[in-house]
Formats: sequence, C-alpha cells, structure tokens
Amino acid sequence: MKILMVLTSHGKLGATGRRTGFWLEEFAAPYYAFKDAFAEVTLASPLGGQPPLDPASDDPASQTESIRRFKADDKAQAALAQTQKLSEVSASDYDAVFYPGGHGPLWDLAENAFSIGLIKSFLAEGKPVAAVCHAPGVLRHVKDADGSPLVKGKNVTGFSNTEETAAGLADVVPFLVEDMLKKNGGHYTKAGDWQSHFVVDGLLVTGQNPASSEATAQALLKLLG
Repeated sequence: MKILMVLTSHGKLGATGRRTGFWLEEFAAPYYAFKDAFAEVTLASPLGGQPPLDPASDDPASQTESIRRFKADDKAQAALAQTQKLSEVSASDYDAVFYPGGHGPLWDLAENAFSIGLIKSFLAEGKPVAAVCHAPGVLRHVKDADGSPLVKGKNVTGFSNTEETAAGLADVVPFLVEDMLKKNGGHYTKAGDWQSHFVVDGLLVTGQNPASSEATAQALLKLLG
C-alpha cells in the first residue's frame, strides 16, 4: 500500500507579516496512522524540500501524542525535509493521496495545476483522495469530466466559517473553505467548532479541522481495505 501525502510550500499568512504553512497535527497524526498500517508513505510539495510549518501548530498547547512521536523520529523529520516536487509525482505510482491542512494550501495548492491534475488522475484511476481542515480548499478548481465542480452534489466538510472567525483570519485568507465548498455545489456539513468530523462520499474523504486528522486518515485506510 503506497500513500502520497501532499503538503503546502506557502509560508506567508497573507499581508499580516506572519508565517503559516502546514499544520503539524494534520501531518503527524495521518502520517503515523498510515505507517502503523504498514503503508509506504511518500511526501511531496509544490517546491519540494522542507515545507513551511505553521508555528502556531507547534505551540505547547497544541502538542499531541503524534506530534511528540514525530519530534522523536529522526527518520520522519528527514523525510519531511526532503519532500519530492509535486510536478515529479504520478498518481499511477500510489494507491491514495492525502492532503494535510494549515492555511498554506489556500494560497498555493488550491491554485496549483499539478495538484489539480493529480487529484483528477487519482479519481479517474479509482483511487481515493482525502483532505483535512483547510486542505479541502485544494478541490476549489477541480472539475468532473463534464466540467462541473468536483464537489457538486457530494457530501463534504472542511474548516468552518465559525472556526476561521474564531482564529481571527476570516478576513485574511483568500477564501473561506466552507463558503467555497457550498458555492461549488457541495453538501457541506460540520460538527461543533474544534470537534472531530469527517465525511466519506465515494472516493472522496474530507475532515473538518485538526481534531479530525486521525479519523480522516483512518477513513482513507478503510477505503483502501
């Protein structure tokens, strides 16, 4: 079983002067869910190399078992520092793809032609696609074969408007994930803020927030059998 994880290369939080990137728990929890299921995991990002980490996700208050495990795992840290360039990966080499969130994907992966093409290829080959928190934003420009938005008519979730408002970034992000999914015709659902919630619709798996990372990864593994 081979799983591709695609992380952001974008590290600037709009015009705030603050840093962003990927959210550590949303990488670490799925990474170890896959590893513990004996999957071979490959990491990729638009620019390759070390993806930027959102410093807020490494706050002492945000520490989880999977984060502590990652910090003690030299091999995993080395793999993260050497992600492959997204333009050099092919869906045919993997069984599934997982996108961790963080605000970064809203700026780069949502607009990235290689990412858009990769998602379409995975689905065309009958392989599942999963994304958690802000990462469902990568579906923004993905179209079905008939040209309609991929999420149209599908059950989906992602970081909610109320969570973005609570984070104080509703006016900073290039778009709100919840609004985008609804605008593109998705049947959006959510749990309470910061509560675990994921949705499976065919080959598409989406999770609402950091607390949903493990469950979203397990749902992807279940699809893989």
